[in-house]
Amino acid sequence: MFSLMRGATPVIVINKAQIAWDLLQKRSEIYSSRPRLIIAHELLSRGLRGLTMPYTKQWRTWRKIQNTGLNVRAALAYREHQTLEATNIHSRFATSVAFSIAYGQRTATLEDEKYRKNGEAPCFDCMFTWFRHTTFADMTPGALLQYPWLMYLPRFMQWFRFKWDEGYGKAEKLYMELLKDVEDRLKTGTAKECMATRSLRDQEALGISDVQLAFAMAAPFAAGIDTANAMRGVHEELDRVVGRNRLPTFDDQASLPYLDAFVKELNRWQTITPIGVPHALTADDVYQGHFVPKGTIIVPNIYTMMKDEEMFPDAMRFSPERFLKTDDPRMLDFTLSFGFGRRICPGMHVALQSLYIFFARFMWPFTVKPAQDETGATVLPDMNNQVASGLTRKPAPFKCVIQPRFPDVAGMIHKEAAEADETLKAWD
Repeated sequence: MFSLMRGATPVIVINKAQIAWDLLQKRSEIYSSRPRLIIAHELLSRGLRGLTMPYTKQWRTWRKIQNTGLNVRAALAYREHQTLEATNIHSRFATSVAFSIAYGQRTATLEDEKYRKNGEAPCFDCMFTWFRHTTFADMTPGALLQYPWLMYLPRFMQWFRFKWDEGYGKAEKLYMELLKDVEDRLKTGTAKECMATRSLRDQEALGISDVQLAFAMAAPFAAGIDTANAMRGVHEELDRVVGRNRLPTFDDQASLPYLDAFVKELNRWQTITPIGVPHALTADDVYQGHFVPKGTIIVPNIYTMMKDEEMFPDAMRFSPERFLKTDDPRMLDFTLSFGFGRRICPGMHVALQSLYIFFARFMWPFTVKPAQDETGATVLPDMNNQVASGLTRKPAPFKCVIQPRFPDVAGMIHKEAAEADETLKAWD
């Protein structure tokens, strides 16, 4: 843990998970707000994105909407849909599941108009890219936040806001179109039960406007490898539990502890969320004898937490066994990358289900091997070659070899995919 000053505001960067749990979780009543983010929150979203909202009544209403559709019990209802979508493993899997949960429709292909519009506004995956640049622009010395009086200039003189206003306009237009589409389907009786239908029925009780509801519905998107031996361990477990005559289902999950550990270790070893969204302290506090003043910004350095040798011995080694040979509750219920306390990701339960069914249905039929060059030498990807995408990161494109594990794989997958597509037509 270390501190620095951003102008007159202290910033504390947390590098150990235990400190983050002590402060952001156990003392979440005063560590759950957000710093003022003029660009990311006030300009780009007009204060409507829950991710950047301070800890207020408005945020609690937003969180209530998210919890209604994404809590543990609600997540169970999405398992059938996740299983069907996982049969077709390609890049729109996560988007289609999230879209179905929020709006009661799927994105069937990468050419789907809803998927295409994804890239036309600072929303969904694109929103994270905007958020990364705007959030850390807000936190850079000399940035707009250091001169908030600029916000009191006549609007036509606020040159800095023009591109952010354009981004907000695109996002609002898309979100309102998506919400209106659900309203129209409700009127004709063709709407699938989803977060939007429930929230539209409860809108008056929630006391929120159409545009507030539209932004709340978009949140699920704004949402969204030594590995050879480990992969062999997963294959052996899948063969033993599932066999080779059918694809894995959620009924198998409790009997696949090594697969669960494998996914957890992937998330730890190369976490996709290296830096958490900053928290802000709403009252003075004292931690381990150190005074922490109200207004302090807390930045969870999740990447460094995942490499903590005290919690993860031999941290640079890929070892799913670390999650099996432990009785540490922090390791058994490993949600470090989803955030902390009252600000923990509301879609965590759905995301964990998606991770399970995706990896189960990808690793059951396939084995992944390194590519080879023209001389036959193994070509390993550069693990340091990462592409930042907003709050998340991913590996740069690399070559590999994906091979069927047994002869009947193609036939079984095509058959199940055809059946899944037929069932999913009801969500088109």
